[in-house]
Amino acid sequence: MREPAFLRQNRQKWLEYEAMLSNEARAKDDPDRLARLYIQLTDDLAYARTFYPASKVTKYLNGLAARTHLAIYKNKKEKRNRLFNFWTYELPLIYSRTHKQMLYSFLLFSFAFAIGFLSAVKDDSFVRVILGDFYVNMTIENIEKGDPMAVYKQEGEWGMFNGIAFNNIRVAILAFSLGIFLSLGTVYVIFSNGVMVGAFLAFFYTRGLTLEAWPVIYIHGTLELSAIVIAGAAGMLLGNSILFPGTYTRLQSLKAAAKDGVKIMVGLFPVFIMAAFLESYVTRLTYMPLYLKFTIIGLSLAFILWYYVFFPLYVKRKTAQKLNTSYESTTYPTPSVS
Repeated sequence: MREPAFLRQNRQKWLEYEAMLSNEARAKDDPDRLARLYIQLTDDLAYARTFYPASKVTKYLNGLAARTHLAIYKNKKEKRNRLFNFWTYELPLIYSRTHKQMLYSFLLFSFAFAIGFLSAVKDDSFVRVILGDFYVNMTIENIEKGDPMAVYKQEGEWGMFNGIAFNNIRVAILAFSLGIFLSLGTVYVIFSNGVMVGAFLAFFYTRGLTLEAWPVIYIHGTLELSAIVIAGAAGMLLGNSILFPGTYTRLQSLKAAAKDGVKIMVGLFPVFIMAAFLESYVTRLTYMPLYLKFTIIGLSLAFILWYYVFFPLYVKRKTAQKLNTSYESTTYPTPSVS
């Protein structure tokens, strides 16, 4: 290959590498990509040294490879704002790359919800199969006593908080970790939870208690169910990395997806804690004004949409703009045509 053709073929890739290296935070946040960058650069450098030993391209690649090597192996102290960057930059970028999986998880949950809801409406015994006789009988007794949501008042706040937080985190970890089985385990967890929630809400719908029960349930359910759907997206990300590794080996793809998935799960822990707090301390206040219930639900939904959908898109767009600016300001060698 002639030198100008070699330059044209790889120019955009090198510019992207240089832009990444110029952004220390981005390079530090994605060491796996930095390592892959270094391997590709050394391959290009070896090719250039073989066919264009005295070229400016060879000198340029040698300098770029040296910078990459330093970025990988140089010991740096963590910046004081590392934690802030994790929540405002690193996590949102991961979420932006996982929006497709979030959509699939949401659609699967909605489909399962519809099945559970319609099945319970058509066949009253279906609720007993899903929720169990004990829970159904207890709730019927509470309805007859005039307090259909009394189940949220039967245990102390602190004990209820611990139990709910543990259970929600357990379900989310299952939804994520079972994705290793080619996403099938994740599909099962999301589907079964969707059917259960649909049957649960249908139980109150068939008894004319929608307005009394649903707002109470969604005080905590908005955060709780959203987080489980997002955990399902992390599980699908894990499974898809094995099914569709792209240009990487399946092991490389799995490692990268597992790393992103763990970060997604860490980002969900505060949501589960808040959902458990609401269910333990706020949901039991069943007779609070309806407008206050809808206010809590609206704020919860607004937070989910902002932090997991719109803010990641904003961060992704701003990052792309910075990279484009870096591309425009980057100089690269123009070898003479021999």
